[in-house]
Amino acid sequence: MFRSLRNYNYRLFAAGGVVSNVGTWMQRTAQDWLVLSLTGGSGTALGITVALQFLPMMLFGLWGGVLADRYPKRRLLVVADSLMGLLALAMGVLIVSGAVQVWHVFVMAFLLGSLACVEVPTRQAFVVEMVGRDDLPNAIALNSSTFNLARVVGPALAGVLIAVLSTGPIFMLNALTFGAVIAGLLLMRKSELRTPERVPRAKGQLREGLRYVGRRPELLLPILIVAFVAVFAQSFSTAIALMATNVYNAGSSAFGIASSALAIGALSGALLAARQIKPRRRYLLLGAAFFGIFQMMAAFAPGYLTFLLLLVPAGMAMITVNTTANATVQMGASHAMRGRVMGIYILVFTGGAPIGAPLVGWLSELAGPRIAVLATGTLSLLGVGLALLVTRLVAKRQGLTERILPTRATKRVFRRTITPDAAGR
Repeated sequence: MFRSLRNYNYRLFAAGGVVSNVGTWMQRTAQDWLVLSLTGGSGTALGITVALQFLPMMLFGLWGGVLADRYPKRRLLVVADSLMGLLALAMGVLIVSGAVQVWHVFVMAFLLGSLACVEVPTRQAFVVEMVGRDDLPNAIALNSSTFNLARVVGPALAGVLIAVLSTGPIFMLNALTFGAVIAGLLLMRKSELRTPERVPRAKGQLREGLRYVGRRPELLLPILIVAFVAVFAQSFSTAIALMATNVYNAGSSAFGIASSALAIGALSGALLAARQIKPRRRYLLLGAAFFGIFQMMAAFAPGYLTFLLLLVPAGMAMITVNTTANATVQMGASHAMRGRVMGIYILVFTGGAPIGAPLVGWLSELAGPRIAVLATGTLSLLGVGLALLVTRLVAKRQGLTERILPTRATKRVFRRTITPDAAGR
């Protein structure tokens, strides 16, 4: 389960990630609570904040993947994480000084999202340089484990600190946690990194990445499923906040606990995924289907405790989709294209929030949070079927007979009936 931790560089990477992710989830919880406090509990304002944080990924996310292929990944991560820490510090100063307004939060969310366009695909593509191809699925699952461990601790801790210290110190504390990531990156042994040759600057690299994915159904299917699920997975956090405050009349501590319940399930699912040697397609499909089902069940939860219990399997299903799709895509991509492929993956993974979050906020104000959660669960299920349909149509149009074995999603077993292109593909 923890075999990737034998690698010195990955140990530094994972340790820094735990510390920083705890701070990040504390800040996310504090940010949501700050917006609700400044706007009198407006679900629309909360949805706009989440949308602004993920909107840059839709606009510039693909270019972040191009930069990840073109420049040294470790250097890009140091610069991006440093700037994120400075943004958190600036927002903390505004809150503590009493000068903060809701538009400040909107601007910070957009700037954080802009930096994430480079930081997230670069961090994802950097993992294989530390651990190699054999341990890549395990490292991806452990990354999800550390991320969701922080998601368990961060919101719950933030709920307590909001009640004791208010939100400003939480932003300042998160700024300090970025130091752990930066220190880990600087202390790595460069001789042990498996750094591929840098891709030289050239025209059409972005289009090349899109064509690369579009020609390969084994990459297209997990990316499409993540695209449909992510629209409602990212907005589910908004729905949790609205359910906790507007349906169950819970305070800040209970709101943090609800977010942690989802993360407990995600952490359990990630640890189970770490035991797998290779990703499996059936886990991807079943995880996406069950995520929609448990969302629908949570919409009808009669009490706060029942709602918390349903969030646990929803979190397990959600992380099963994420880890399986991530490993399948990274193992199926070549070294020269991995940054761009992960740029596309992160685009669809995070780009759904500008659609889903405002939709959830609008539906919550129009018909109530329960209807909003029910709608997102239903649409998640429909998205799985649509992803399968689109992939089969693409394979058929290209003259490919799709026969991806359920137990080996990363092994190509397509029967080609078309001639190779000029590059021999």
